Amino acid sequence: MEVEINWVIVMALIQEITEDVIFPSSDLLSDEPPMETELHLRQLMLLIQSLELCWRDRQDFYAFGNLTIYYSPRQRKSEHFRGPDFFVVLDVERKPRKSWVVWEEGGKYPNMIVEILSTSTAETDKGLKKQIYQDIFRTPDYFWFEPESLEFQGFQLMSGQYQAIEPNENGWLWSQQLGLYLGIDNDQLRFFTAEGKLVLTPEETAEQQQQRAERLAEKLQELGINPDDIE
Repeated sequence: MEVEINWVIVMALIQEITEDVIFPSSDLLSDEPPMETELHLRQLMLLIQSLELCWRDRQDFYAFGNLTIYYSPRQRKSEHFRGPDFFVVLDVERKPRKSWVVWEEGGKYPNMIVEILSTSTAETDKGLKKQIYQDIFRTPDYFWFEPESLEFQGFQLMSGQYQAIEPNENGWLWSQQLGLYLGIDNDQLRFFTAEGKLVLTPEETAEQQQQRAERLAEKLQELGINPDDIE
């Protein structure tokens, strides 16, 4: 008789067994497949670039995505689990990494995760992964977003269980860990400040600065001043 294996229970037992083990150093490479569509890749890059620009003066976080998280040296590959699409870890050194190796990062797991849903991953993201992030990672903030249907939902870990985050009047969801809202703007998942200001990407920031420079040049010309004469 075929026995169905509950991988969440198996991984939880592995974690308990290895909690007191001193893990050897390693140089593990990420083992993630490419993002499924251009929409998914653009959404991932938007989240990374805008948060890194918003926190450009901080050196105490790591934000990336589509990267394997290794949490046990005995971890076995499973077709049912892949690394998060986007995640943020706080209170760590801001530097490039080949993968996220928990036992080399002081036992730190992501503080916040976003899964970018697709037809092939939605069931796993809403089921198995959600349970892993709740029971093993104990990630405080978990969100998912579907870039085509715009389905968007978030959860906060409370007393060990994920509870749905209530949206504000704009439909945005608050991330307690990041101190930022997540919400949909122009069919994309974006960050917003507590004051409701859109967190810009580097490209948007450069465009905004260019527009300001053009408006300033127009004002100077109205005053009879050639902008090119100003050093």
